[in-house]
Amino acid sequence: MKQTKIIMGMPITVEITDSKYTTLLADTFAFFREVDNRYSTYKDDSEITQVNNGMPRSDWSDEMKTIMQLCEETKQATNGYFDIRHDGKLDPSGLIKGWSIWEAAKRLKKRGVKNFYIEAGGDIQAQGNNESNEPWTVGIRNPFNSDEIIKVLHVKNKGVATSGTYIRGQHIYNPHLPQDELHDVQSLTVIADNIYEADRFATAAFAMGQDGIAFVEQQEGLEGYMVDDAGTATFTSGFKEYAYA
Repeated sequence: MKQTKIIMGMPITVEITDSKYTTLLADTFAFFREVDNRYSTYKDDSEITQVNNGMPRSDWSDEMKTIMQLCEETKQATNGYFDIRHDGKLDPSGLIKGWSIWEAAKRLKKRGVKNFYIEAGGDIQAQGNNESNEPWTVGIRNPFNSDEIIKVLHVKNKGVATSGTYIRGQHIYNPHLPQDELHDVQSLTVIADNIYEADRFATAAFAMGQDGIAFVEQQEGLEGYMVDDAGTATFTSGFKEYAYA
């Protein structure tokens, strides 16, 4: 069974192909609503808004402390290219999407679900097989024509995340040069063992510009595909293992 809901300001799709577990769809969407209520910087009563309004660290939830620690670890792992501080405020949304998909996936796995697919705003966790008992199919869009798929991936037990500015505009920036818009790369896709890893490193690698694909190549367990401003594609050495078109 497959359902899509608008949560966190984006379409979230959950598909469970293990028929006896389809009742867990509602639980999964409820989890995403909890995440939105806690981390949305657009909600006046969210915990992250309260943090930005001066809530003492001693009053933060344990989960918030964990998220902030993960953000700091990611900042260190990416040489500062992943940074959640913007104009004096904290915005962990660059980590929250991938983290929440992976947490939702882990919850399903703990309940015994083996075959499912979660997509939130283009970031994907593909677990097990699809309804045809084959690996899940994931398309990489042409950043110059979003109606066109330029690569088809077949993935199983993997996370796939794409960062770019061709849909949402300039929402990613280089923390080292925050006033400069990013133009030399149009999209950068990362494949990892889970969507948390794929998403956080895709965001940071995109902020690095054309150096991002080399950064992905150097990371153990990551593969990537980059399309630059000239329309040239560059990919990591192991990417072809997943590409079928």
